[in-house]
Amino acid sequence: MINNFIDPATQEILLRLFIALLLGMVIGTERMWAHKTAGMRTYALVAMGSALFVIISSEMVKTYVGFPGMNPLMIVAQIVVGVGFIGAGMIFNKDAKSIMGLTTATGLWVSAGIGMATGFGLFNIAIIATILTLFIFTVLWFIEKQLQNTKFFKGNNTENIN
Repeated sequence: MINNFIDPATQEILLRLFIALLLGMVIGTERMWAHKTAGMRTYALVAMGSALFVIISSEMVKTYVGFPGMNPLMIVAQIVVGVGFIGAGMIFNKDAKSIMGLTTATGLWVSAGIGMATGFGLFNIAIIATILTLFIFTVLWFIEKQLQNTKFFKGNNTENIN
């Protein structure tokens, strides 16, 4: 039993899940430092969960090769829909006076994409996407704040920075 658990195929799956977890956790750490609702655990779970669904889908295709309707991209499409549902919950505001949580929702959406990339073994793409996401959350936040303090943008703020 234990020999089957640590075979090379399982080690590859564990690696993919662990990398997805780490990359999601890195993004979530920045969100936590920015005092946002979704933090390390949420982003790590979304990334790792997305990787898990991709891995399960890929493994099922191997097991049921030749069966009609076996397409791993069907599950990937449903991940996007499912994370969109989570994102809608993040954006929903009882007061309906402003849009809040949009950046958090899109961050979770990207985190799901990063998880899907790691699930497919596309580690370089996942790492690059993580770095770009951190750039957006940190550097672009600073630039956006600076622009909002200029005369041109004062009073014209159509996006609530979250």
